[in-house]
Amino acid sequence: MINTEYLDVFLDESQEHLQAINDNLLKLEQTPNDLSIVGEVFRSAHTLKGMAATMGFEDLAHLTHNMENVLDLIRNSKLEATSAVLDVVFLAVDDLEAMVTDIATGGEGKRDVSAVVQQLEKIEKGESPTSLEAELEKMVQPEEDANVLLLEESYDEFERTVIDQSFEQGYSAYQIKISIDEKAMLKAARVFMVFDVLEQVGEVIKSTPSAELLEEEKFDQDFLVTVLSKVEGDEIQKRILKVSEITNVVVQPINSSMIAVPVQEKVSEVVEEMPQVDVPVESVEQTKVEEPKTKQKAEMNKTIRVNIERLDVLMNLFEELVIDRGRLEQIASDLRNNELNETVERMSRISGDLQEIILNMRMMPVEQVFNRFPRMVRSLSKDLNKKVNLQIVGAETELDRTIIDEIGDPLVHLLRNSIDHGVETPDKRLAAGKPEEGTVVLKAYHSGNNVFIEIEDDGAGIDRDKVLKKALTNKIVTEEEASKMSDQQVFALLFSSGFSTAEKITDVSGRGVGLDVVRNTFESLGGVVTVNSVLGKGSVFSIRLPLTLSIIDVMLVELQKEKYAIPLSSIVETAIVNKTDVYSAHNQKVIDFRGKVVPLIFLKDIFEVPGDQNEEEFYSLVIVHKGDKVAGLVVDSLIGQHDIVLKSLGNYLKEVFAISGATILGDGQVALIVDTNALIK
Repeated sequence: MINTEYLDVFLDESQEHLQAINDNLLKLEQTPNDLSIVGEVFRSAHTLKGMAATMGFEDLAHLTHNMENVLDLIRNSKLEATSAVLDVVFLAVDDLEAMVTDIATGGEGKRDVSAVVQQLEKIEKGESPTSLEAELEKMVQPEEDANVLLLEESYDEFERTVIDQSFEQGYSAYQIKISIDEKAMLKAARVFMVFDVLEQVGEVIKSTPSAELLEEEKFDQDFLVTVLSKVEGDEIQKRILKVSEITNVVVQPINSSMIAVPVQEKVSEVVEEMPQVDVPVESVEQTKVEEPKTKQKAEMNKTIRVNIERLDVLMNLFEELVIDRGRLEQIASDLRNNELNETVERMSRISGDLQEIILNMRMMPVEQVFNRFPRMVRSLSKDLNKKVNLQIVGAETELDRTIIDEIGDPLVHLLRNSIDHGVETPDKRLAAGKPEEGTVVLKAYHSGNNVFIEIEDDGAGIDRDKVLKKALTNKIVTEEEASKMSDQQVFALLFSSGFSTAEKITDVSGRGVGLDVVRNTFESLGGVVTVNSVLGKGSVFSIRLPLTLSIIDVMLVELQKEKYAIPLSSIVETAIVNKTDVYSAHNQKVIDFRGKVVPLIFLKDIFEVPGDQNEEEFYSLVIVHKGDKVAGLVVDSLIGQHDIVLKSLGNYLKEVFAISGATILGDGQVALIVDTNALIK
């Protein structure tokens, strides 16, 4: 019986403890004799076990207990923290994370953990790590025969009835576990394609997670579906595997005995009839190993948990206030009343301070994203037989939550790219006079109104000639263009669609997809990605991101009677040029601006603004950039700089070319926000 009143507290604290366990296990692997680290891991595991038992999640508590036994042996110097032992503990942590995720998505935290429990018990009995590694190999690569697998899905009475009736009509039932490539950028699209295949062969009666959560990409790499079909299981498996970026499909036939009502379910029905007893929150807290009271009190006074949805509501209300503030400033300016002007100025100052506080409340440290990378790098370096030291700098740097939510997958891809393509194998590094362990530095820092994230490796670097040769082969650039390109422009070709210099395709990268999606994701957030590299020395991928996306600084411009907003983060400068200084090159009007040829983009033509052409002898320009590319946007007039609230155009208008949203101005007019990235080719 789950006490929902304390479920949110349980989930928050469980995720914190699991992250602490992961972090400390990685430290322990580096310094296996440091028993203080083992103590930290043990305390987190002990607290998690107590919380799980109090909340009624027995499988979670049972597995944590087994893990705790192994940690206790290490803590008491009865067992060495070898890599083989820690591999098993890491697998146990993976199962614990999967259970907590299941609970968070409405499940009961049930999971078949018999394999990993068996491994933990073997370690307790003192079996040698050598025999253990052989068992681990079996665990990590399970038997191909799906018939020996236990059902991971459970079914309610209605679902069991549907499956039983389908048997009578000649259908077969299958539980299918589908794994998506962990570096796939568009998981929801892959899920849609899988469901499309399944609907051609039968009917899907259940999915875990639910279809809504799958659509929102709120799952890891695996999901389960139950299908009724007259097609053979092997044929279904072949069809699903034809979908790109699907790494594994396990089809398990279901028979009547498998879906009989389990004893546990019968017990739970009896429990539900018993009177409910609320668990006081103190009983959850008391399971923790006590910290020094002064420290605990100080931390309690400093922080308070607030649901992120409440902050979103607060932000939306404040955005409306910013719009009304702009309207009041406009009215005060028109009326020229001193008292009204003073009041409006005071309100503007106060709302400005309030804006800063609210934006800071939405800020989260990039540590939220970075903390999953050390574990990933450990697994990846083992898979590739490389030695990699990941150094994280500036994890406390803060970004708006909306941006934090989006940058995880692209950063994963860039890190994988650095480790797979950048860092060499130990023998190649030693031959090149380098230490056999490669170093990857993940750094974040503030600069002005931007956050910079850099991924730097001391690997082989990027071969400029190899990139150019591939680009010419793929007809991405011409011979003439290639001869004039700077190093930075050549390296930027790596982000072209379908571009890859990999000599062989691996499970990690080199499939010719990814970097273009990475660039598009960052650019959709108003960011810019650049690459610098020295052959034989290493590479640096640098990402510049805005601090926040909701309230932004813009330059307001006018086209006839229509107003448009251009984000300041994209603007280099504004200028007024004489029409006689405009030339034509390759059917494109250009100007010579500070020694650089800058193409002109006439916004009036792009947005088909009605009205006569400007007869004046000057053009008003807004010079904008996208990476190292520059263009001049031609407008009728420049109005000035403003703080505006970015509003979405909604689902019906989300494909409008070169428009990223809209805002309401002080005089009540709507101004469209120009997406300069879409205009610069």
